Parts: sequence; structure tokens; C-alpha cells
Amino acid sequence: MADLNKIFLIGRLTDDPVLRYTPSQTAVTDLRLATSRQFSGRDGTLQKETLYIDVEVWARQAENCCQWLRKGRQVHIEGYLKLESWEDKQTGQKRSKIKAVADRVQFIDSGRRDEPGGATDDEEIAGAPAPRRSTNETRGPSNGSPPPSRPAPSGPSWGAAPPPPSAEDEQEDIPF
Repeated sequence: MADLNKIFLIGRLTDDPVLRYTPSQTAVTDLRLATSRQFSGRDGTLQKETLYIDVEVWARQAENCCQWLRKGRQVHIEGYLKLESWEDKQTGQKRSKIKAVADRVQFIDSGRRDEPGGATDDEEIAGAPAPRRSTNETRGPSNGSPPPSRPAPSGPSWGAAPPPPSAEDEQEDIPF
């Protein structure tokens, strides 16, 4: 049977994303995601367990996340797990952790519209904001018919996975 390394996570950001660039000018950001699960304990009481997960986002998706997301926003992450290893500079010990790498980021909640990072109800995959519509377009004609359709955006596919980071980007990007 073939191996599979695929994850789907839904959670809230614990911090605002911060954009940085590798020496080869590839955009990257790390999101810290809090996700919870509820279950019944042995005594039948409802238990809640929260897990904090580091998520790495690359290329245009990283730029979109930094532009549109803020602490507390809910996101859906689709991606894979990756083992990151390094040597602790203070102790000289080898350290490692597992983190998620996002292939797709979907903004779930709309946030507050009057703040930077607030969003429209139509936000879609990879943080591509929907074009803002005028009030007339949003409500449609007064006869109750649906609003007019809008043309599909041109350009790259927002849902497409970013190119995988090069070995150079990954080696030079470790913050330790």
C-alpha cells in the first residue's frame, strides 16, 4: 500500500502572520494555528483539548495570508507534514519538530469589515479576496431576482499549490 502524508486542519490564528523573504526572494510566512477537539472522558464529562500547530506558507499564498489574515481569524489548511531538524546553538543538541506545510489556505470567517484584514463574505481559496461589489450589485434588482453574475477573475489559479520550496530556500530559512 502506498504512503500518504496529507492533512486538513481548521483552527484560529494565535498571532498576526509576518511576511519574510528567502535570499532567492520567495515569500514565506509561518502561521500558528490553535485547533481543538472535544471528547467524552472516562467519567462521561466533556473534555476539550487544544493543539497548537506551526504552519508554513509559501509564495503568493504567504503574501495573501499576510495581507488578509489577523490574529483570531479562522482558516482551513490543506497540506502535508514535514520534519524540521536543527542544532541548538546554545546547547549543541540536535532538535526537531513536526510542522505543517500548506498547499492551500482557505479563509473561513469574514472577520470585521472595518479593520485591516477584514474580509468579504466571498473570500476564497488561498486568501484571494473577492472583488468588492457595489451595493447595487450585491442586492441585485429590486424585483427579487438574484444579483448579476460576475466574470471569473483572470490570472493564476488561486487554488493551485505553490511551487515547492527549493533546498536552498529551506536551508537558509531556518530561524535558529
